[in-house]
Amino acid sequence: MKKEESSPVKMINIHKWFRGFYALKGVDFWVGPNETVGLIGDNGAGKSTLIKILSGVYPPDEGKIYLEDKEVRFSSPKAAIRLGIETVYQDTAVVNQLSIMRNIFIGREPTKRYLGLIRLLDVVRMAKESMKALAGVDLRLRSPTIPVEDLSGGERQGVAIARAMYFKTKILILDEPTNNLSVKESQKVLQFVQGLKSQGISSIFITHNLYHVYPIADRLVVMNRGKKIGDFKRKETSIEELTKLMTLS
Repeated sequence: MKKEESSPVKMINIHKWFRGFYALKGVDFWVGPNETVGLIGDNGAGKSTLIKILSGVYPPDEGKIYLEDKEVRFSSPKAAIRLGIETVYQDTAVVNQLSIMRNIFIGREPTKRYLGLIRLLDVVRMAKESMKALAGVDLRLRSPTIPVEDLSGGERQGVAIARAMYFKTKILILDEPTNNLSVKESQKVLQFVQGLKSQGISSIFITHNLYHVYPIADRLVVMNRGKKIGDFKRKETSIEELTKLMTLS
């Protein structure tokens, strides 16, 4: 299939066991260029396990992962990030006690030399580039030094998405990004996700809330009990059909 051959990421025949529990049963999963894929399923369907394999948290017990047609193996989440796969988790996307700019550059802080010997954080650059990153997702905040704990839930997710866009992530994984947010904040996060395509970033939106993911997804992949049981372009399916598949016993 031509589109699959040019996909930024492909996972082929992925299996995973946990102490005798068969969590993933030969799953094939791919994401196309500039595509938003909704990965849906009820609790225990296997979607989080699949994504943790793609993000380097777990190794697959069987199967292969390809990035831009090259087989890869991740030794850690940092290894996945270095290759352009970043994950925004619902509860750990940002460090609340740090400022916006420290969160944007966390683990990748720019430095400059002082007196030719000591390396110090380049705070001026961090502040300027942070505001530019926030503007890229249309998030207008008054200062990059604001502690993240002072932001709303939707704004915190926006900071995490801005960070991924700034560092030219190829695949952004969003794990239940609208969970526990108000309706207004959820709509803002969905706008952030829609803006990823204009930056050339493909995304995977993991959720059990069809009403959030359906309007913005190009394609929807349904998982149930460790298997992929559906893979549809949005125009080929409906919320009602997807709900039936998600709740199959």
